[in-house]
Amino acid sequence: MSFKKTKTYRSDFDELKKSISECTHCRQHLPYPPRPIVQLHPNAKILVIGQAPGQKAHDSAIPWNDASGNNLRKWMGIEKEIFYDKNKIALMPMGFCYPGKNKSGDLPPRPECAELWHQKILQQLSSVKLTLLIGMYAQKHYLGQNAYNTLTENVHHFNDFLPKYFPLVHPSPRNGIWLSKNTWFEKTAIPVLQKIIRTLIES
Repeated sequence: MSFKKTKTYRSDFDELKKSISECTHCRQHLPYPPRPIVQLHPNAKILVIGQAPGQKAHDSAIPWNDASGNNLRKWMGIEKEIFYDKNKIALMPMGFCYPGKNKSGDLPPRPECAELWHQKILQQLSSVKLTLLIGMYAQKHYLGQNAYNTLTENVHHFNDFLPKYFPLVHPSPRNGIWLSKNTWFEKTAIPVLQKIIRTLIES
């Protein structure tokens, strides 16, 4: 008796994830072999768009696996278990691979990722209700002409971009000076952010 082989087809989403994981487009610009780091699922209601993975995230292949991630989760008011639940939260940086360092810190995210992948990913994340735009690179890209002149103004006027976007300063410990100068952020913006996230997580 012979059995006819049945061809199995991956979903568009699975094919997209596979293509991202195999991407080497920026290889010549990176300090290490490409290691795209994202967290994606069509069920996610919250999308976090940051800059690019840091050294620790690259080494572990876990996004936001550093002090910045700890601060971000504190701002969001959630634990790691929820943050790394891909059914709830998607993580899509502006650059998917660690870009390396310069004299003042990490290099900017490679610009190719947003052009190559973001729109394809967003087409699959149809359940997203809130997108956190962390840092100026994400804010310039997604707020466009609606952005204010500075990151601080974007964050201060976060209500202007709701319910779709919530602009945030980068949660790096390096931004401690910014936080000390802008005490309104943790008093005014963070409670609103946590309330929205709590509502989305529980819905």
